[in-house]
Amino acid sequence: MKRATPALVLLLCATACSTSPPKQQVTIPTSTPPTATPQSTDQGPPTTPEPVADGPCPYLDSTFVADANGQHVTKVRISADKPHPACFFYRPDGTVQLTVRVYVGDAKNAKALVDQAAPIATSNPASSPPGWKGGSLGQDKSSVYAVAKDVTAVIVTSNQAQSTKPRRVAEKAITALGL
Repeated sequence: MKRATPALVLLLCATACSTSPPKQQVTIPTSTPPTATPQSTDQGPPTTPEPVADGPCPYLDSTFVADANGQHVTKVRISADKPHPACFFYRPDGTVQLTVRVYVGDAKNAKALVDQAAPIATSNPASSPPGWKGGSLGQDKSSVYAVAKDVTAVIVTSNQAQSTKPRRVAEKAITALGL
């Protein structure tokens, strides 16, 4: 019996490797949702934003928020929303004390977001700053102030019962953003 030469073995291996069928590329769908919440959709208002990164808030100073809401701010986180991220201000115990959401898209969605946050049927009318309309609602352990103007909505929620606190923050955010 003849022995195979190393060149023959190499040739056989190369031939065997090259005749195998090509591997199919498998595309695995990802179940991870996008990190940015769209600011405007044809299917209605965007979903509620989530904090994804540490702050600061680009349009509100944490010292102002601490004074307006009456609690020390220990951390600020922001959402991935563009052009204006939602801002989440935290208390010393690690819970959110105040959230500011700015929506810029279309008038129908802006109004829907405001009505969702402070329903017309159950909230007090809100009209500050001038030209903005929406609702405010104070409850035992929370409050909201939500207003819209044209294609923009500003929604502020607080862990305080007085709706004057989120109103003050909303007015400051609107002014700071030049809206």
